[in-house]
Amino acid sequence: MRTPMVAGNWKLNGSRQSAVALAGEVAATEVAGVDVVVCPVSLHLGDVSQALKGSSVLLGAQNACAEEQGAFTGEVSSTMLAEFGCQYVIIGHSERRSLFGDSNESCAARHKAVVAAGLTPIFCVGETLDDREAGNTMAVVESQLQAAFDACGDNAFASAVIAYEPVWAIGTGKTATPEQAQEVHAELRQFIAARDQQTASAVRILYGGSVNPGNAAELIGKPDIDGGLIGGAALKSADFLAICQAAAAQA
Repeated sequence: MRTPMVAGNWKLNGSRQSAVALAGEVAATEVAGVDVVVCPVSLHLGDVSQALKGSSVLLGAQNACAEEQGAFTGEVSSTMLAEFGCQYVIIGHSERRSLFGDSNESCAARHKAVVAAGLTPIFCVGETLDDREAGNTMAVVESQLQAAFDACGDNAFASAVIAYEPVWAIGTGKTATPEQAQEVHAELRQFIAARDQQTASAVRILYGGSVNPGNAAELIGKPDIDGGLIGGAALKSADFLAICQAAAAQA
């Protein structure tokens, strides 16, 4: 039985004070049977880590460099993130891919570095609206996963979480229907099973894309959807915790 996960991607939002306040509000409510993760901006990791102390809420980062150290101005390595108590790192979010040019290969290299540092990647895949309308959804998301297999071998996702986030549903208010999301999640699991059946059965695949308290239960209730990677709703503790409770009800 896979433990549901709800991870909040705070993106480029919040002040130092508001990040601590939000983390405290999330940490104040224990949600049994769900792994709850919050991912603030890197500058706030130390403060948020302190705010989460004594709670079951886990800390994640939004990105990591593929390199351990060196002349890489502006980057942060996985081992540096680990020093602040991070356990998870989001890799390959669609905004990183589209706005900052993160390629399949560079995402795979980041994934490899995160695993090597003993942290858990939340590896994001997803298609654009043009991809979906052209019938290329699975070709796109499988190529994103394949890059990680090429870099890390057949057990690339043995110590990872996957997040399927259709690009056309992120921050738009649109969401894939539960049936559309389930179809992709099931095919992703089958794609992994062709290389490692044990990993395919165990790996958690989250859905990301305008998840909110109103649609969370129906999405997470699908057999291959193991939780959510939450954007906008993660910035309001009441909404985020309602999604966590919806996941707990499915555990």
